[in-house]
Amino acid sequence: MNSTIPALPGGIWALGDTTVSRFGYGAMQLSGPGAFGPPKNREEALAVVRSAVDSGITHIDTAEAYGPRVVNELIREALHPYAKDLFIATKVGGRRDGDGGWPPARRPDELRAQIDDNLETLGVDVLDLVHLRLGDANGPAPEEIGAAFETLVDLQQQGIIRHLGVSNATAEQVEQAQSIAPIVSVQNMYNLANRWDDLLIDRLAAEGIAYIPFFPLGGFTPLQSDALSAVAERRSASPMSVALAWLLQRSPNILLIPGTSSVLHLRENIAGAALTLSDADLRELDLITV
Repeated sequence: MNSTIPALPGGIWALGDTTVSRFGYGAMQLSGPGAFGPPKNREEALAVVRSAVDSGITHIDTAEAYGPRVVNELIREALHPYAKDLFIATKVGGRRDGDGGWPPARRPDELRAQIDDNLETLGVDVLDLVHLRLGDANGPAPEEIGAAFETLVDLQQQGIIRHLGVSNATAEQVEQAQSIAPIVSVQNMYNLANRWDDLLIDRLAAEGIAYIPFFPLGGFTPLQSDALSAVAERRSASPMSVALAWLLQRSPNILLIPGTSSVLHLRENIAGAALTLSDADLRELDLITV
């Protein structure tokens, strides 16, 4: 386990047998609008990935479906050969259609093909972490996951995948996955205004399993942002900084993966997340409702 990660907001967390920075980087925005097609500025996209690693980030989240292929290939171009302490998580369970849609692809043959594509585009022989992406764009949905998850377990036993997780999953699906094989992480939508996973986060924390929120800054209406804006103004910080800092203070098992296609924005995210919120701040933020 790596113990030399530079100081970043939130410190570190063990994902399986690897220690990563709790402040990570979500690479989806490196591609074009809607995570479809190439970036507007390829050199800036490469610079963002390199700056993330130079800042001490050791956890990058990606998916072959971003682009598709585009983001994985940018990560490979920017960082390969990868540093030993770099941990790259990816997702399978969906493909892209010609219109940029996200149709599900969770049959065993489809999952194996997606794993092969991730290996090829990232330029690796083994994937650090694979999340089985469930549900759809509207969120988690009731769904039997046994055959799909067992396919990934089989690939893990073959040595192609190191660690497993689930994404966009209900609490029941998380339990079902755990009944089949150990998981190291759950990646769901969660932020100040959308807290329906509170009980799940607490259970996972007690079990030493990471919770990785996507859309950490989304979901606010003007009314719901009043408390956030008030805390931000009082602390001379941006609302984004407060939202990221709140997530890090919410539970030690929360790992952040805010995304950006700008080096400046990346640096602002890192600096902002270092804010320490007071008990009074937290009480006011608790007034935010879905």
